[in-house]
Amino acid sequence: MSRRDFLANFAYGLGSLGLAHCLGQGLATGGTIGAGPARRGDGPIGWDDPTAPPDLTTPRGAMSDLHFPAKAKRVIVLFQSGGPSQLELFDHKPLLQEQQGQQLPDSVRGQQRLTGMSGNQSSLPLVGSPFQFQQHGGGGTWFSELLPHTSALADDLCVIRSMYTESINHGPGVTFFQTGSQLPGRPSMGAWLDYGLGSGNENLPAYVVMVTKNKGGQPLSARLWGSGFLPAQHDGVLFRSGPDPLLYLNLPAGVDRAARRSMLDAMHELQAHEAAQTGWTELESKIQQHELAFRMQSSIPEVTDFSSEPEHVLDLYGPSVKDPGSYAANCLMARRLAQRGVRFIQLFHQDWDHHGGLPGGIRNLCQETDRPSAALVQDLKQHGMLDDTLVIWGGEFGRTNYCQGKLTGADYGRDHHPRCFSLWLAGGGIRGGMSYGQTDEYGYNVVENPVHIHDLHATLLRLLGIDHTRLTYKYQGRYFRLTDVHGHVLQDIIA
Repeated sequence: MSRRDFLANFAYGLGSLGLAHCLGQGLATGGTIGAGPARRGDGPIGWDDPTAPPDLTTPRGAMSDLHFPAKAKRVIVLFQSGGPSQLELFDHKPLLQEQQGQQLPDSVRGQQRLTGMSGNQSSLPLVGSPFQFQQHGGGGTWFSELLPHTSALADDLCVIRSMYTESINHGPGVTFFQTGSQLPGRPSMGAWLDYGLGSGNENLPAYVVMVTKNKGGQPLSARLWGSGFLPAQHDGVLFRSGPDPLLYLNLPAGVDRAARRSMLDAMHELQAHEAAQTGWTELESKIQQHELAFRMQSSIPEVTDFSSEPEHVLDLYGPSVKDPGSYAANCLMARRLAQRGVRFIQLFHQDWDHHGGLPGGIRNLCQETDRPSAALVQDLKQHGMLDDTLVIWGGEFGRTNYCQGKLTGADYGRDHHPRCFSLWLAGGGIRGGMSYGQTDEYGYNVVENPVHIHDLHATLLRLLGIDHTRLTYKYQGRYFRLTDVHGHVLQDIIA
């Protein structure tokens, strides 16, 4: 080989490395480049041939190809970021009212750790909820007076009062709920579902995220709806409030749709040539993303336009539904996206972190969320979609039964509490009209049917027809899954 030939070939090699870097594919990560299968397991959701590369061009997850008969086709998660207090909403504990101001017994707390915010308190006074509780529905489920609209749907809901998690602070707590791990970098729930099942609509993303505008509280990061070590095509797509839900979706001045189509065709021809030379399937993934963006230029304006919604539907969600980016507007958007085949939809509503001023703060939050959350369930039911749409409402952990800081009159706060908290589920094969699990009379420890975050994830996947132990991805030498190393399906709450 001449010196000129050597330098030319060397330059091509550097160019290939640069292209791999631009595609976000680290050559040493153990990902899909030259790593064999991305998934394993019996049945169509895993590849039976351990040497076969992943096929990123073929839609996956046809309902006839699942591990189990699917009860749900899509999921909507109404995530209340900050940790809503279960003691003011779902977990009725009259003993706390009776022992108001008395110390949390050592026998109840045991050796459980406290956060740095209340761990140095010399006093841990018990505090009961000032809000009235009543039983609702045929199952007699307890709800607070703060949730009049949600409690009216008691026969459609399953309230789990025995959730627990491993995280005591917001960052790892929210990350654990979303990804099954306290450490950043794992794929989110929606990314796993997009990877395992594919999209139900070629003109919209399979995974959409919305965040209520103008809310304070703990910050949210895009990694919470990211794809982690899965291919980037499985990232959640964040819809913004206002006239442009997605940045750069509209055509720039002087460029019409025909010109954009011609540009994409030329670019795809070049990328296809490169893919044929290198064998990199990530280039095909990029082509698919470009095509989806092109199709979304017409589909997104249609789905975000509420003008076709009847007035009685808008009234169901409340007056703020006409304010783009509000929680009510996002709930209605969730129904419209679900109606059009979006697989996983997640709403984030912040500011539930009430270390002080809890009575007034939680009242305001319930006024923002109670009616729209219930309206979404009602709306899905009226459209005949609730039976195959799983709705989940909850936060990353619960709150303590004792007051953080000084207990003064009717005002108080509660610290983080991972040992027990509550959430509710509806539709998608869930048995309604029931509560599941129980905490002790102090509302501090789970005493019946504990439910770990991994159990919730395993149940979610089972309702979608997936065995949670068989949806895996090989990364850095081992196979990962959403439930990682454990998780049990909650058969008792499945209809």
